Amino acid sequence: MTMKKLKSLVAEDDLTSRTLLQSFLARYGECDIAVDGQQAVEAVKAARDKNAPYDLVCMDLRMPVMDGQQALREIRRQEATSRSVQTVKIIVTTAHSDMESITSALLGRCDSYLVKPIDTAKLLTELKTLGLAE
Repeated sequence: MTMKKLKSLVAEDDLTSRTLLQSFLARYGECDIAVDGQQAVEAVKAARDKNAPYDLVCMDLRMPVMDGQQALREIRRQEATSRSVQTVKIIVTTAHSDMESITSALLGRCDSYLVKPIDTAKLLTELKTLGLAE
């Protein structure tokens, strides 16, 4: 069985982290970028409106315009009002390892939480756990 190509979005304002995640995820399929939470929310909505939704969003928490916590809640709010039953898998990728940030992201219904620096082996394990990679 071969997996379908992964369509992912990296929401990350830090160039180094964004480049690492994008180059890793590009091996599995199309990978777009957003440099702030507002762009991420708009990209997820636009993809869903085109009936070509993202499979995965890697979301940093600290970003300009709209932070990752707000973006996470807004994406989940939009999904709840959408006619589609499909939801995007969201992996929070952040330097925040404090319980408050983790709890807030989990309450916001992220699917996984990885602390920077991102270990690509751990990321691959998460992709497999979420059914996004073999």
